[in-house]
Amino acid sequence: MEERKGIRQRVRLRKPQRVALHSWSFAQLADFIVHKADRAGVPLVFVDPGYASQTCAKCDHVDKHNRVDQGLFICRGCGVLAHADRNAFYNIATRGESVRNAGRESRVPATR
Repeated sequence: MEERKGIRQRVRLRKPQRVALHSWSFAQLADFIVHKADRAGVPLVFVDPGYASQTCAKCDHVDKHNRVDQGLFICRGCGVLAHADRNAFYNIATRGESVRNAGRESRVPATR
């Protein structure tokens, strides 16, 4: 589960918040989520969230300037205006759907 590594190095917070953050066990949290999803029969996939907040969910244009501020996303490729977190959510959801469906697609060549 390589996806879960590096959060402690990426997050920039004040010292009291860092102390609380570093005491969390992200691996344990992920294990709990996997266990609960398995128990409930819910499909679960891990996806790389990299650049999700900088990528346009409509045209897939990636630019660090697309994310104007904390809550505003304006695509420099197609001009779409969206809430930044909602845009990132759509990107992550699309990636998850792709990963999930990749396991379902048949690799057998079609017969005539």
